[in-house]
Amino acid sequence: MTLWLLRHGEAEPRARSDAERALTERGRKEVRCSAEHLRGRPLTHILVSPYLRAQQTAEIVREVLGLKLPLTTVNWATPDDSVREAAGHLDGFPGESLLVSHNPLLGNLSGLLIDGHLQQPLGLHTASLVELDGEPVPGLMHLVGLHHPQ
Repeated sequence: MTLWLLRHGEAEPRARSDAERALTERGRKEVRCSAEHLRGRPLTHILVSPYLRAQQTAEIVREVLGLKLPLTTVNWATPDDSVREAAGHLDGFPGESLLVSHNPLLGNLSGLLIDGHLQQPLGLHTASLVELDGEPVPGLMHLVGLHHPQ
C-alpha cells in the first residue's frame, strides 16, 4: 500500500472556531506546489479531515490533478484525534490513498507508522507531503519521500 499524508496549507490565524479557519492565498499556492508530486499517481481514496482548511486543501489537489475521485470526510483526522485510532482506520482504504489532515496528528502518525512508536514524529510544514509504503501498521511502513512546498 502507498499512503500519502498531506498537511493542509497555511491557514488564517483566527476564525470563529479552529475548525472554520480557511486557507490563505499563500496556503493555496503551497498546496498547488505539493499536489504536483501526486501527478500521475493512481489514487484510490482521498480521505480528509472535516476542518475547512483540510477540505479546501483536498479540493485544490483534486482541481490541480483533474480528479473526479470523491472526497471521503473522516472524523478521526482532526488535529487532536488519537494517532493510534487514525492508524487503525487506514487498512480500510486499500490501494493508494491520500490523507489530508493536520499537525500534530500527521507528524505523529508518520512517526508511528515508520518507527512503531510516537517518540520520533516527522517535522511537517504547512502543505508538506509524505509518501509511505508498506502495511499500514505501526513500524511496518517505509518513508519513500518527504516534500515541502517551495
